[in-house]
Amino acid sequence: MFKTEIMEKNVKSSLPDTQNQTDIREIPINKVGVKNLKYPIALKDRDNEIQHTIATISMTVDLPMEFKGTHMSRFVEILQNKDREIHIDSIYSILKEMQKKLHATSAHIEMEFPYFKEKKAPVSGKPSLIDYKVKFHAVVTGNKKDFIMTVGVPVTTLCPCSKSISKYGAHNQRGEVTVSVRFDDIVWIEDIVTIIEQSASSELFSLLKREDEKFVTERAYENPVFVEDLVRNVVVKLKALGKVKWFQVEAENFESIHNHNAYAMIESDTIFNNGSEKDFIIKRFN
Repeated sequence: MFKTEIMEKNVKSSLPDTQNQTDIREIPINKVGVKNLKYPIALKDRDNEIQHTIATISMTVDLPMEFKGTHMSRFVEILQNKDREIHIDSIYSILKEMQKKLHATSAHIEMEFPYFKEKKAPVSGKPSLIDYKVKFHAVVTGNKKDFIMTVGVPVTTLCPCSKSISKYGAHNQRGEVTVSVRFDDIVWIEDIVTIIEQSASSELFSLLKREDEKFVTERAYENPVFVEDLVRNVVVKLKALGKVKWFQVEAENFESIHNHNAYAMIESDTIFNNGSEKDFIIKRFN
């Protein structure tokens, strides 16, 4: 066994390390790494303690101008050296390890995953699972940390204008609201889902019996909202939550009587605790 290890070490030392060669173009790279890496993760679940899902992961670091390339295999090694699943509590330890092993100042990790919640139909009480889109973006630059959670929720909206001008009925459509937040205290994914669903004409369900469909349709009709109303409603509720220090709220309606979509966005211009945008490490989430 010892002889095999010596042979492997000798082979490794004899191979050229091309990535560490000097680059003469003198152009630093902001982000370099791996994308679209699938890996199991474990999340805290407000209602069920923990939830297991599969994330699509991006891991990147900065690269100084003097180096030709980074060591791509090390990103995957860092994940594989963890447990079978990544626990969200370990995000910053992963970022610190990326900084250390890749000799980087900044390290980013982005995780996109489906998050499931059981919902009961409003009248029949029939339970079903519905999925939401969630994204975590964490970064460490030096000793500074930043974290953004983004939650995408499908909703129903009914047009107030259509309702007011029509003899009967009104056009409605499915839309999607995407909320990105920074926070100090714990903000649950379920908190954001609830805020969004309460801001729309109606929430969505995977399973509806006839009595449920009647209820949802009538509820949407009695609660018409423009896309502008939708984002404003969400912002009011986010501020009332008291834990959010920055937000971006987007709403897109997939119009049922147009071949284009309706869109609105609100972003807080400062952190609520009197900070400013220049304090953020993550300048834009996309």
